[in-house]
Amino acid sequence: MRALTVKPGVADSLALTDIDEPASVDGPVLVEGLYVGLCGTDAEIVAGEYGQAPPGSDLLVIGHENLGRVAEAPAGSDLTTGDLVVGIVRRPDSVPCSACAAGEWDMCRNGEYTEHGIKGLHGFARERWRAEPDALVRLDPALADVGVLLEPTTIVAKAWEQVERIGRRAFWQPEIAVVTGAGPVGLLAAMLGAQRGLQVHVFDQVTAGLKPQLVADLGATYHSETLPDSKIKADVIIECTGVPSVVVDVMTHSANDSVVCLTGVSSVGTSIPLDVGSLNRNVVLRNDVVFGSVNANRRHYEAGVAALAAGDRSWLSRLITRRVPVTDFRDAFARRPDDVKVVLELATGANR
Repeated sequence: MRALTVKPGVADSLALTDIDEPASVDGPVLVEGLYVGLCGTDAEIVAGEYGQAPPGSDLLVIGHENLGRVAEAPAGSDLTTGDLVVGIVRRPDSVPCSACAAGEWDMCRNGEYTEHGIKGLHGFARERWRAEPDALVRLDPALADVGVLLEPTTIVAKAWEQVERIGRRAFWQPEIAVVTGAGPVGLLAAMLGAQRGLQVHVFDQVTAGLKPQLVADLGATYHSETLPDSKIKADVIIECTGVPSVVVDVMTHSANDSVVCLTGVSSVGTSIPLDVGSLNRNVVLRNDVVFGSVNANRRHYEAGVAALAAGDRSWLSRLITRRVPVTDFRDAFARRPDDVKVVLELATGANR
């Protein structure tokens, strides 16, 4: 069967490859791959920056954002043939550590977790794959057109969950939320903020086009200036760019008692001036919290399903700016100025 593979650590080794059918040891549920969403992580793996093949393999099947349809399911499971499903990306470490044993593999303490399409497990950019029933999340058929957005939605579902847990440390009545970055993750973070009834402000560099319109259609406010220039003091900030200067801005320009969540992963090697003493003074005297969040566990997948179900289907479908057949994968990875989310179609005539 066809799969999109790389040789981990080898730049530009991306190829459409014939590989073996998924092994039964991978799980009793056989899934037909429908769509795979592409993101910055995939681009970095293709560039050879990281990625780890499964034991005994020289190749890694990429793709972690996914949507598929059950082709075979074991008797007694909650799944049936034809169900729309998303595979959970991260799997517990084999020990397992205390967090993984509690079902919170996103908080793995020993770093021995695996991740489909990233670390030690083949990804979902293949025609068929297998999984255990508990590694799958079922979606309503009404989400067939936008279900591939679930994995990035889980990232911000976890971010918002953690923000709210921290906020409950004391009296807290948030009104204003800021999201930095209007990529797919930022826009989905803004959607979840709007669903919570907050005044949402989204910051990005582009000044016109689809992104500002998508923000406006949420009832949120779009900004192309910097957060300091805007003078906005937010109670909640979800940082989705990983740009070092923006990270500093969100840590130094928030309201008192604010909660700042960093979800963007920065490149190393960038140095910018920073008065650490002033930063520490402000965080302490204003009771601020700054924390990082990555990946998601099953609870966040379920929250993500609920958020997508509550979202406007037309708005969500507009996030997917290109659907590209897997045979044209090179075109899919060629970034265009108006791209928001690019999706690979794995099946000919995939149902939407």
